[in-house]
Amino acid sequence: MSEVDADVPAAAEDDTTIDTEQPAATNDAPAQPDTGAPLRSETAALQAIARPTVTEVVAGIAVVVLLGALTRYVDTHVPRWALDTPLQRVARSIEFPVYAIAIGLLGNGILAKLDLRERISAGFRTEFFIKTGVVLLGASINLKILMTAAGPSILQALLLITSVFAFTWWLGGRLGLDDKLRALLSSAVSICGVSAAIAAAGAVQARREQIAYAASLVIIFALPSIFVLPWLADVFGLSDAVAGAWIGGNIDTTAAVAASGAIAGEKALQIATIVKTTQNALIGVVAIALTAYFTLRVERGAGAARPSLGQFWGRFPKFVIGFVATSVIGTLYLQSVDKKTGAAHIMIINDLRTWFLIFAFVSIGLEFSLRGLREAGWRPIAVFGSAVVVNLLVGLVLSVLLFHNFTV
Repeated sequence: MSEVDADVPAAAEDDTTIDTEQPAATNDAPAQPDTGAPLRSETAALQAIARPTVTEVVAGIAVVVLLGALTRYVDTHVPRWALDTPLQRVARSIEFPVYAIAIGLLGNGILAKLDLRERISAGFRTEFFIKTGVVLLGASINLKILMTAAGPSILQALLLITSVFAFTWWLGGRLGLDDKLRALLSSAVSICGVSAAIAAAGAVQARREQIAYAASLVIIFALPSIFVLPWLADVFGLSDAVAGAWIGGNIDTTAAVAASGAIAGEKALQIATIVKTTQNALIGVVAIALTAYFTLRVERGAGAARPSLGQFWGRFPKFVIGFVATSVIGTLYLQSVDKKTGAAHIMIINDLRTWFLIFAFVSIGLEFSLRGLREAGWRPIAVFGSAVVVNLLVGLVLSVLLFHNFTV
């Protein structure tokens, strides 16, 4: 699943500002209750840990790698184990983020019982892993294909992202959500799940707990969508193109889109992949917009001077540049080699991306706090769930309007 569901190592260390103030509530909503958790980036949070030793950091990384390898083993072998059983289709559709988070949660519980989790938590580099994965995701986004063959999907992506993001942001404000959590949820549900959420997190300097929470909601809602959308497309009698556009525009992780599109059929899968890839390509645009909004409006005090370009650049999530750069490089490279060679090399990069995302989801499971979930309450779930419904309805209308005459 995600992708979900990422930056090069140096870029992952850019977001170092510690913001210890809870952001003010919007004018039309009550303030979000203070949970006592400081607003900080991953680097700042690591700095707040009492001088972790090299051994503790290495131990934490080793745990992530070990559990990641276990995840890859399970992800590879479960479909084989389920062959010729009633669970065959389910096993083939469940993607690695589900296994990674589950295994991470298991490790979380074991380490907590052994009183080791906090001591080695400096090695749980969730942001670094996800950012690196998102940067590598750019290599599989061929800008030439998008510009020449995805006209309707570009229009659909722009309209769908704008309307769903606006609705989620509005509803989150009405229910009093923290502005930074609103940004994460709005980006995740309207664009491409965890990848968009982490880009938004870098732009608004969200809490690590908020990233884990948003990622968990993406997985929870994406999993049933894998099966529900192809079934509904069949019930509604949608064409392959419309069904693919609907699936690609609504399921929040690329891997889940691929699984659902495969259920709907090969032609639907092709359209779903193009539509989702188009949405992925807009991650950078949203990150820039959120950086500007939070710098100029949300965190700018009354009467304060207009932020300088340097301040804007200082908080901009640099890994987004890596994402765009790998997309451009990948596009140019594929034009310079034969199709077979290019596909083989992109497959290697995609496999590396999968490893980093597995490590990221394992880290999310290791860092997950049930206390934080209870403190967040029902409001984020209500906002995200409502946005998913709106996304489905708007996405269906746009898919029918834009793809009803489209042939695969």
